[in-house]
Amino acid sequence: MSAKPTLVLLVRHGTTPTTGKVLPGRARGLHLAESGKKQAAHAAERIAELGKVHAIYSSPLERARETAAPIGRALRVPVRIERGLLECDFGSWTGAKLSELRKRTEWVTIQQAPSRFRFPGGESFPEMQVRITSGVDRLVANHPGQTIVAVSHADPIKAVAAQALGTPLDLFQRIVVSPCSVTAILYGSGAPVVLAVNSTGNDLGTLVPS
Repeated sequence: MSAKPTLVLLVRHGTTPTTGKVLPGRARGLHLAESGKKQAAHAAERIAELGKVHAIYSSPLERARETAAPIGRALRVPVRIERGLLECDFGSWTGAKLSELRKRTEWVTIQQAPSRFRFPGGESFPEMQVRITSGVDRLVANHPGQTIVAVSHADPIKAVAAQALGTPLDLFQRIVVSPCSVTAILYGSGAPVVLAVNSTGNDLGTLVPS
């Protein structure tokens, strides 16, 4: 481990009116539901207990920025926009009902062999993983030895966690990332150390490498 590891706290945005119903993708104008606002406030309280957080980054989409805002207020740290944290580009599937998408033959591939799938007019899962992990790498390089928050979306966070765990992309759907959960990864000179995945209620102050 490097003498100056960087702790990255990946936070999924809170729930929206369409969570679990629609594939919103990068569509604009989707805001947090009241439940999502409460989740974001709770996440801010948990992260604030850690003490010093040096930077907060967010996907440019409204639901992510609205999740990052209370974290920024609690820590008195400005929120910066990082396009690398964007949701996967679902192309022509953007806005489709999940109940309808699950009936498509491609859904089995998405769940069991996502590395083979590209969303029509959008990204492939490997492209999404390269984008998000490259973005995290840039943030780590800019903040050696510091703690940073990165607010993003479920699939990108799952892709980062899979890479850090050494899990093949085709198995990344086994990882759960709930709304406003925290996935904590320590980056140093060696392999990443995954301290938590999908943490929603534990004391983040206890997250230390053994």
